[in-house]
Amino acid sequence: MGLPLSRSGSADAAVRLQARAARPADMRQVAELINGFAARGLMLPRVPEQLVRHFREFVVATDAEGRVVGCGALRVYTAQLAEVVALAVDESAQGSGVGRMIVQLLREEARAIGVGTIFALTLQELFFHRLGFRTVPKELFPPKVWADCRTCADRDACAEIAVVTEL
Repeated sequence: MGLPLSRSGSADAAVRLQARAARPADMRQVAELINGFAARGLMLPRVPEQLVRHFREFVVATDAEGRVVGCGALRVYTAQLAEVVALAVDESAQGSGVGRMIVQLLREEARAIGVGTIFALTLQELFFHRLGFRTVPKELFPPKVWADCRTCADRDACAEIAVVTEL
């Protein structure tokens, strides 16, 4: 991985962002990023120990100082179906292309392992539409429902929208 992304942080300086495969040591910062959004009801909370067990699913974007400013993971459900999960971008890096870069890396990973369809459950439907996803009913993804949604506290009042793309 290791794709660079330059963005203008101010009129006279460019901030260098890089995306790469996550490392176990990144998961504390990933948890802080995710749980910041979870505290506002925008994501489900995650504990660092849970994230460390699944670090291989994640990619992260880091700034010039090595601080994690974005994350996302690819969760495989079947040989042909995977989900983009835990996609989060620090507010300081939003609008810089970090989310797009992370989703692109996850798409490349899905292609590399032979997965033909990726989906996401999101509150940011338009972001995914700009990346070529389309809105579909959540019921199209029974493996997701069986694995995650049945135990979610928000399952009866879920506001998330399902989006999908074929690779």
